[in-house]
Amino acid sequence: MSDGPEDIIERMARLKAEGQPFALATVVRTLPATSAKVGAKAIIGADGTTAGWVGGGCVEGVVRKAATQALADGEARLVRVQPAEADPRDDGADEYKSICPSGGTAEVFIEPVLPRPSLIVAGESQTARALADLGERLGYNVVALTGDLSAVPGAATGAVVVATQGKRDREALEAALATGAPYVGFVGSRRKAAKLKQEMIDRGVAPERVAALRSPAGLDIGAGTPEEIALSILAEIVQTRRGSRPADPVEAPDDAETDALVTIAGRASGTCCGDD
Repeated sequence: MSDGPEDIIERMARLKAEGQPFALATVVRTLPATSAKVGAKAIIGADGTTAGWVGGGCVEGVVRKAATQALADGEARLVRVQPAEADPRDDGADEYKSICPSGGTAEVFIEPVLPRPSLIVAGESQTARALADLGERLGYNVVALTGDLSAVPGAATGAVVVATQGKRDREALEAALATGAPYVGFVGSRRKAAKLKQEMIDRGVAPERVAALRSPAGLDIGAGTPEEIALSILAEIVQTRRGSRPADPVEAPDDAETDALVTIAGRASGTCCGDD
């Protein structure tokens, strides 16, 4: 498909607005003879559809394959399509041999454009509000659930955190685990988490799904205030997204202890405590 530059820009804007992943391919260097010129662009969707033009059949197949890989791992890459007799270069580019009779070389930079990761926060606690606020600042697409806690959006691709703190915890946890999100966390103590896990198993929730729950949520950074707990949870979510080695979870206090800590912290700083 061959679209003009305005069409490419419009398509990029539409895909981003819709939260659809795509890869942008840009020709950055050519050697005669190639059909595409430096600066030519194409968009490759997650389904392999292409809009734009970066070269003929010898280049297009390579670009589509590399774009699929970039969307899978989130890493940009430079690909070089060159004649079979050309000497390889150790410059970090992924090299492919061309069988086209033209004998040209094309280098294409491929950049994945992925939607903002989702962060679903269930609950109206101070920690829930702090987590939603910090998540927005870090670029997450935050969905705050304060009403029907069972209405967690399905097929979540990011993280779900249950910070209900005693208000329909199990209902929210079951809905969160059902999403299949790569990170599901619970703000609460180990004792409460263990009790809720057993209740869910008794109700028929698969044990392996229950075992995937991060409870208590967050890295152990000595967090005490709602804002610090939110920071520890976001740090653990980032760690999970980036594939780093998991650390020991933070031990969150029980609800009554949490309320007391928040009250003490608020009084010490001269502020207190909202309606929590």
